[in-house]
Amino acid sequence: MGSRPYRRRLAWGAAALLVAGIAVPAAASAAEHHGSSDVSSHTPKKAKNVILLIGDGMGDSEITLARDYTVGAAGRLNMDKFPMTGAYTTYAVDKNGKPDYVTDSAASGTGWATGRKTVNGRISKTPGTDKPMTTILELAQRGGLATGSVTTAELTDATPAVLASHATDRSCQGPADMKACPNDTVAKGGPGSIAEQSVNHKVDVLLGGGRNRFDQKITEGRYQGMTVTQQAEKLGYQIVTDAKGLSTAKSGKPVLGLFAPGNVPVEWTGRNAAVGGTAAQRCVTNNPERKAGTPDLESQTRKALELLNTGKGKKNGFFLQVEGASIDKRDHAADPCGQIGETAAFDRAVKAAREYAAQHPDTLVVTTADHGHSSQIVPLEANPPGLSSTLITNEGQQLKVNYSTNTPGQSQEHTGTEVRIAAQGPQSHRVLGVTDQTELFTTIRTALSLR
Repeated sequence: MGSRPYRRRLAWGAAALLVAGIAVPAAASAAEHHGSSDVSSHTPKKAKNVILLIGDGMGDSEITLARDYTVGAAGRLNMDKFPMTGAYTTYAVDKNGKPDYVTDSAASGTGWATGRKTVNGRISKTPGTDKPMTTILELAQRGGLATGSVTTAELTDATPAVLASHATDRSCQGPADMKACPNDTVAKGGPGSIAEQSVNHKVDVLLGGGRNRFDQKITEGRYQGMTVTQQAEKLGYQIVTDAKGLSTAKSGKPVLGLFAPGNVPVEWTGRNAAVGGTAAQRCVTNNPERKAGTPDLESQTRKALELLNTGKGKKNGFFLQVEGASIDKRDHAADPCGQIGETAAFDRAVKAAREYAAQHPDTLVVTTADHGHSSQIVPLEANPPGLSSTLITNEGQQLKVNYSTNTPGQSQEHTGTEVRIAAQGPQSHRVLGVTDQTELFTTIRTALSLR
């Protein structure tokens, strides 16, 4: 008798929450009553495609700052609208496998790319023995899937590098950059620089910056005397360098897009944070340093999806990683406007991915970060000891952001906090709760049924 009113109260409470528009977790009950861990019976258990979106350095503070500035405190970004949201831990390890509590992008990317942790600075190689570890992109290729990587950084930067290369140190980006990786050189029987490996892997779509790395001459091996770009052409790549070229790229041949000599210039600009703060400012949303004809991350993502959804990708599926890289880079520089603009640009890429998945429900979409970063929203009356800036948001309110993870004049540092992970589609329930970065590898591999 005593349990019935309690059950009625539970049922009434759940109904009231639903009426109020508050989501009630359903994953557990779906699993118990339907023998499936997917919340919706309409969601396939197996994914044909996976789109992984990485906001580099995009911790909760960075997301909140972009939300507050662009859509308002009560607004929601595209990345806020995923049905499954959890958190994951991001630590690296030392050479003995002991925790290193603050990761860099190389070690964190290696975590989800291989399912194993490594030391900071290393690209998809073991922490102690420096041996290559198979990546999720390599498994996807073995499974007959099309593959792609899109970034606003150099294509040889750490986050894209972890997918299609193995390097002792992340600095070994081009043939002239191999000082820290003597055993990875072609002369020593190694795979060469990150740029050489990326095109040798025959990734179907490579879009980003880093043209200067690919223009370096190869000094050893089969392609000696060529630039890496020429090597790519020899391997059948279409080379594109601007939005027009990207729009005309055809399916059937791999595409290498190199849209800047180094990192792709950011979309927004403004005054960097300063000791004692800045005068209240609005961000400039058309950075004059950004060359006309530079495709934004959303258009690169849409084109990548178009190219990957043909040929073997249409038949067998695809794996695509998209990185908003300069959220991190502008956080390092204590540049709130640059950082917010890149987060907003990344959020539009998230929208493109979700729109694709709406038309292709057998697509798993995951958005997350590789690590936390420095920016914090603080009270207007606060007087931080480091660098700060006051912004005027789109709501007409003032917002103060603080950077104090290093002394003024030094690069601001990553933090060791857990970060958000959110998902939709097959196996998306696996991101719920608190997991570890390495478990993302298992989520993707399970969704795609890769061995």
